Amino acid sequence: MSNTFQVDLRGIVDLLSHHLYASPRVYVRELLQNAVDAITANGPGHDGAVTIASSDTTGDGTLRIDDNGIGLTEAQVHELLATIGRSSKRDELGFARHEFLGQFGIGLLSCFLVADEIRVHTRREGSAPVLWTGYSDGRYAVRAGGERAPGTTVTLLPRRGAEHFLTGSTVAELATTYGSLLPVAVSVDGRTVTAGTLPWELPPESRMAYAQRTLGFRPFDVIELNVPSAGLTGAAFVLPTPVNPASRGGHRVYLKRMLLSESIEGLLPEWAFFARCVVDSTELRPTASREALYDDGMLAETREAIADQLRGWLVRLSATDPRRLAEFLSIHHLGVKALALHDDEMLRLVEQWYPMQTNMGELTLAEFRARHGVLRYAATTDEFRQLAGVAAAQDVGLINGGYVYDAELIQRLAATDSEISAERLDPTDLTTRFTGLDAEAELLLRPFLAAAQRRLDRLGCEVVVRAFDPVTMPALYLVSRAAAFHEEFTTGRDQADDLWGGVLDALARTVPADRPQLVLNHRNPLIRRIAALGDAELAGLAVESLYGQALLLGHHPIRPADAALLTTSFLGLLDRAIPGEETR
Repeated sequence: MSNTFQVDLRGIVDLLSHHLYASPRVYVRELLQNAVDAITANGPGHDGAVTIASSDTTGDGTLRIDDNGIGLTEAQVHELLATIGRSSKRDELGFARHEFLGQFGIGLLSCFLVADEIRVHTRREGSAPVLWTGYSDGRYAVRAGGERAPGTTVTLLPRRGAEHFLTGSTVAELATTYGSLLPVAVSVDGRTVTAGTLPWELPPESRMAYAQRTLGFRPFDVIELNVPSAGLTGAAFVLPTPVNPASRGGHRVYLKRMLLSESIEGLLPEWAFFARCVVDSTELRPTASREALYDDGMLAETREAIADQLRGWLVRLSATDPRRLAEFLSIHHLGVKALALHDDEMLRLVEQWYPMQTNMGELTLAEFRARHGVLRYAATTDEFRQLAGVAAAQDVGLINGGYVYDAELIQRLAATDSEISAERLDPTDLTTRFTGLDAEAELLLRPFLAAAQRRLDRLGCEVVVRAFDPVTMPALYLVSRAAAFHEEFTTGRDQADDLWGGVLDALARTVPADRPQLVLNHRNPLIRRIAALGDAELAGLAVESLYGQALLLGHHPIRPADAALLTTSFLGLLDRAIPGEETR
């Protein structure tokens, strides 16, 4: 014995309203879809129109929507309006054609989100009029309808608490939002809400006005989009101000000129966060709620095609209007740099046009390479700050690779072109450009260096004296990458438990033990005076103070031992500088 499922229509409506549709407002979209599909079913050349009368004009609190479409016979009413989810019969009746917006009739169910009763008065050419009445408790009735021309009228009787969804202002807003681009005339209470022209087909100034009115900004530029395989046309509106690259702005997507949603994600690649799109497609698939796109191969292919068109716009801009490209890059450089990490054409564009911070001023990578040959860079902004001035004094060009993607772009540029050399500057590389002292000077400084070394040994720092520019810099704290790694390794060992401590102890033998260096500048008059002091204690305090100053000026991290040294050396110098006995 077999049984059929019993459907609780109230339960289905509750499911739709709370879990499928984002808002009851979609009922207007579903009504428009059915009306436009009915007009489409009449075939090309039919002059279709949809007329909506809100509760403001009907006089009885109801809403009516009329179309001059194909209409339904009594058999079709039973099949399409009273059966949920059956597609085979709908196909036989001819209501599943590709050009239709939805599944004919099925969207009527969404009207129960705002109505307790739905009346469908319809007539097909050559058939008798039919009146179908559906109730939210699952009942329906079909009887002969009064005389009418071919077409359909749907009347909604509001649910308690949902009356405001049927008022003129709400209905006009929703009909404009969802149906303004429909190819048939739609009016609400006598006012036409369809635009008649697609926004990307408007003259340039009108496109700008459309973006200001609809998207809320006047775009930097408008890029026309065309993806034939997806039946997609539209435009990408370039944002005129910077945005957070992590933000994923939604796009306005129409399917067969009916608005799907104003906040569709996934239409553009992640790097294209600088654009907002308005598009219409005939082939992209909507999800069940018709409020998002189905993420399938067609969407992936469309996304890649749009990416190619955005990339082409940037390349054309570099060839025809470099000044405007520079203006764009100053606003949206992060997106372009993200693209350049994966695209050789964009990488060359960044090399030629995007200015990076260097110790010789702002230069593009192409300009820097022409002046200095090697793309020598600091991997972090702090490292760049530490080395920029000293490197410039030695005539060593240095790029700040600490900004997002900059170091990666430099490395990728060298990896894709054998003629380009790039290297990360190790801080200790600069010491090879410093001038050593003659034997006599070294001999004279030996006692001072020994005393200075004893003061800084407990901090793991080596003291050396060299001659370098600029003369105004008395001391420079340099940490090689190996020394920085060793410092992190040691900190990790101190914080580890016994088990991991043993493992780290075993690894410690393989970790280089380079020490940071405090390089004292022999060209600096202050350093020479300190080295000539006969007072060992005062010279020691001075060296400790120079160590602390070098840490601060180089933006190095301050450990607890360093902070303690800064305090004691400062107080020690004050004590020596202020003579006299303590007063009572």
